[in-house]
Amino acid sequence: MRRLILFVTSHGVALAIGFALGVYLLPILTAPDSPDADMLEAQAQSAMFSAELTRDLRGSDFLHWGEGTISLTETQIIHEGALAPGPDYKVYLTKEFVEHEDEFNPIKDSAALVGDVKTFAGFLLDIPAGIDVTQYTTVVVWCESFGEFITAAQYAP
Repeated sequence: MRRLILFVTSHGVALAIGFALGVYLLPILTAPDSPDADMLEAQAQSAMFSAELTRDLRGSDFLHWGEGTISLTETQIIHEGALAPGPDYKVYLTKEFVEHEDEFNPIKDSAALVGDVKTFAGFLLDIPAGIDVTQYTTVVVWCESFGEFITAAQYAP
């Protein structure tokens, strides 16, 4: 009986570790190539706003972070930098700065969903028609699957 308990426990732990690694590594393995850094830099030159993403936000940790520069034009959001890899990242615009999921969840319904992030070494997102970036102040990167704050940057007061 003791041998069976040890067998089930050890294999259960191995299965849990394998599943966790799969959730973490699958987005990395299936991610398309990131946009070329020179192209991102060229697109960012026409930005109306820009802001810095940092790892030191209250909601960021060793698995959920972003760094680099976010630039906004009337039609695009450009990220030059890096994001911690993960599944189902979305970019939202909010009217107030947030730095943790407990601040974002209450205002999520009023936030503007811009689109999906599929790359982790910079991205370029088209802003959907009807979203005026001047009506917002902050870019938020959010993991939709797990309800986790990744990072944010305030681009306007």
